[in-house]
Amino acid sequence: MNALYNFATGPLAWAAFAIFIGGSIYRIWSMIQLAKQKEAAFISYMSWPYALRSIFRWFIPFGTLGWKENPGITVATFLFHICLLVLVIFTPGHEVMWDYAFGISYPTLPEVVADGLTLVAIGAACFFVHRRLTNAQVRYVTTKADWIALGIAAAPFLTGFLASQQFGDGQIMTLLHVLSGEAMLVAIPFTRLSHALFQPFARAYIGSEFGAVRHVQDW
Repeated sequence: MNALYNFATGPLAWAAFAIFIGGSIYRIWSMIQLAKQKEAAFISYMSWPYALRSIFRWFIPFGTLGWKENPGITVATFLFHICLLVLVIFTPGHEVMWDYAFGISYPTLPEVVADGLTLVAIGAACFFVHRRLTNAQVRYVTTKADWIALGIAAAPFLTGFLASQQFGDGQIMTLLHVLSGEAMLVAIPFTRLSHALFQPFARAYIGSEFGAVRHVQDW
């Protein structure tokens, strides 16, 4: 078990980061090339001021009309992503790995706070599941790929919480947490999770079109 854990936190972790970085660069480059071929007109009216304004407003809860029209999904989405970013960096166990890999040491969250944020993220994931099951419009457009992406995104939180609570075999649960985190990294460029890469570009497109061409506030 120790050998498997060392492999997962060593060579496999580096491979996951390499695939994530390389895959992300490739997907973004491919998208830019495709946009040049099929949406060349977009380049002509690309406006950085409107694009950046749109991206900035999108990062603010209820800052856009889309966020305002869906308060439940807005709250759940921001809570989920904020917890993800905070926990990846400031969880004590993660700080140990950052220190081991890169020699970076910094203050971390108390265990009880990290556990609380993990439960918040799990609750947000449960909200996403409930919405996909009960909202007729969302259920109609939901595919297997959406469920897989949601499962991949939720797994690191669930396994991390179970590991912190010493549920079952602690070594196995910790290993599952590491593997699920690496699986999410690898999946980001190639699954529905790629919205993490493409959403800023989409907002830039919307902001430029609505601001520079239509001269109205973007959605």
